[in-house]
Amino acid sequence: MANDFRVLTFAAEPASTSGGSEYHVYTTPSSTTTIIVGLILTNINTSQVTAKVLLESDTTGNASASSSQTNNVGAGTNSGNTPNTTAVLLNDVPIPVGSSLEVLSGGKLVLQPTDSISISCSVADKLSGALSIMEIT
Repeated sequence: MANDFRVLTFAAEPASTSGGSEYHVYTTPSSTTTIIVGLILTNINTSQVTAKVLLESDTTGNASASSSQTNNVGAGTNSGNTPNTTAVLLNDVPIPVGSSLEVLSGGKLVLQPTDSISISCSVADKLSGALSIMEIT
């Protein structure tokens, strides 16, 4: 298995604020597991903006019960072999003018093949950022 660290940058996204016009930052390739190491969003507007980050997934959760779990298999509704759906990681979070927001500060996120990360902003073309990942192939 190869581990490749990558950075993906974007200068001014998303191009529109209309519904369904999120900017797709990254989609995990087939036969690949991706670890998100970090995501930084920067407000490049002259006033405050709000940002939304989505994890779009149609893969299947693989949680399994352990001998120490007594009440459930995983904590959420997508445990076992239930298909995943879209998870809102940030929802209309304000980013002041000239500021950056570190998403998943200190945490990691695992993406399965076809899972993707997308962003939207209250003002078109006013988010810049970088996504740091490790792809495991």
